[in-house]
Amino acid sequence: MVAVLALVAVTLAFAGVTAVSADAPPRPGTDDSELDVNETATLWSKAPNECLSDAEYEERYDEQRTAMQELGNCTDITFKEPPDTAERWTAYDYESLEGGGTETSVYPTHAELTDSVLIADAHATTFAIQPSTRVHLDADETVHYIAPDGELRGFVDYRVRLDSNSSVQTHGIEEVRLLRDDDVLETIDGTQTPTFEYELDRGGSATLTLEADISARVEQDLGNRTEVTTDQVTVSQDLEVEVYDLRASIYHASYPNGDHGVAIYQAQPWHGYTLSDDGEARVRGVWRYYTARDTGWDELTTSTRGGRETADSDALPVYVHAYPSEVGPRTEPIRDGPDILETWGTESSSPEPTIHENADIDVVSEPYTRSYGLALRHDEIDREAIAVSGIVRGVSADLVEPDGGSERLIRESDLSIEIVESNATATTLRVELRDSETGAPIMLEDSLIGPRFSLIGTTSRQGYITVGDQEVRTNAAGIAEVTVHQPGIYTAEYHPGSWRSHSPAYLGDTATETWHPLATPTGWFTLVVDVVRYALPFAVALYAAKRIGSFLKMKDTL
Repeated sequence: MVAVLALVAVTLAFAGVTAVSADAPPRPGTDDSELDVNETATLWSKAPNECLSDAEYEERYDEQRTAMQELGNCTDITFKEPPDTAERWTAYDYESLEGGGTETSVYPTHAELTDSVLIADAHATTFAIQPSTRVHLDADETVHYIAPDGELRGFVDYRVRLDSNSSVQTHGIEEVRLLRDDDVLETIDGTQTPTFEYELDRGGSATLTLEADISARVEQDLGNRTEVTTDQVTVSQDLEVEVYDLRASIYHASYPNGDHGVAIYQAQPWHGYTLSDDGEARVRGVWRYYTARDTGWDELTTSTRGGRETADSDALPVYVHAYPSEVGPRTEPIRDGPDILETWGTESSSPEPTIHENADIDVVSEPYTRSYGLALRHDEIDREAIAVSGIVRGVSADLVEPDGGSERLIRESDLSIEIVESNATATTLRVELRDSETGAPIMLEDSLIGPRFSLIGTTSRQGYITVGDQEVRTNAAGIAEVTVHQPGIYTAEYHPGSWRSHSPAYLGDTATETWHPLATPTGWFTLVVDVVRYALPFAVALYAAKRIGSFLKMKDTL
């Protein structure tokens, strides 16, 4: 008897776990998916955060919850990299999507409906496309990036118009197609739930179209005769996406002390860089991730000849969302990781306005740099192990070396400074810049473009030298002159242009010179003249005072 009761208890517990929840979205642990309760607890970032206490949760649902469920009840859980839970859940929940019968059409609220003579409420609607990421770039732009290879799931339905004296001879979905910019990618036989495994041969903006042909043949009894009517419609829906075909240009450099330099540029948002074979040396971009349902599928409408009814949907597709959580990229490990030498990109506004009101995430609230590349320096970079991972799960960049070669040579520079002309009020300092190895002069072009904005692949020699608060550039002989008027110690410092745009490139250098008027014969002569000039009136006055004193003393004696 005890064994029987135990078996019943186990059976009831098992049934309680697998029973389909009436909650929308479903409560973790109440579905039959392969996701565990902790994974499903992370899915619903657009759901309100009730933040129930443990006691309130147990009273309401008569069960305990995990720590992850508790966290998911109070806030939204984010990820360091694109998770696979959205795709796994969507594939599972798609199985629960069912169309209507002959005289019933089922559709989401955002479906584009088409009516004809015999066919009504016909539509072809994309359920989900995976892997993909909806990226919140700024306050005005959210881009749907999709992997070049993936799956698109759709939903096609319709109903046949019938009256009391009509009967259906044939009807059905004849063919379903997936197109890119009007070019057919794949065709499958008619089904209400088509799934396309696509491969896109090029990146960039694209319009994907889900298209279906629907036909019906109806016989109508007119009493003394019958009439057969045939009808056919094509329904479609466009999906605007960006095909995430990530490519990166890479440049390498070797420093004189043995350090390695690398610069990586890619036109699309990126997730992170790996610089070593063990994966320890890394760079993370600004993006974090969360998952949320497509709210367009929250409700399904069932349409018949008698009317329409709308109810909560059992099929909820989930997408990965990316948002900036850092103002700028960072390296890992934090203390011993690579050094970020330069960051170039576009300053963007915070995408806070594009985030769903229920999504409780740490999105930046101020402008941030949407970086398209970095220049890095580290003592250990494995060129064969360098990888650029993308913001769409499973997508990594193809690394492309530029036509002019990717290797950059870095040498030490030799900067000197000396006084070439001086007087009591000013001195002229000459700075000379040469290649430390070859002795060749280094000429700096007269350009106002700072090193931060130098472009990869340019051949001009950028950079400048500062002397005090003045900025100068050397001529073809590697020489520049600057005039100063205040005595003091003057340090010349060479600020080289980015090694990304120079070969050979140079390290910076400094040199110091001291100037004071007393340091020259002219200065001493001027000092003596000035002393005599300023002291003469006092000497005359003193002499006059003595003479007057002598006169008065002599007068008193008389």
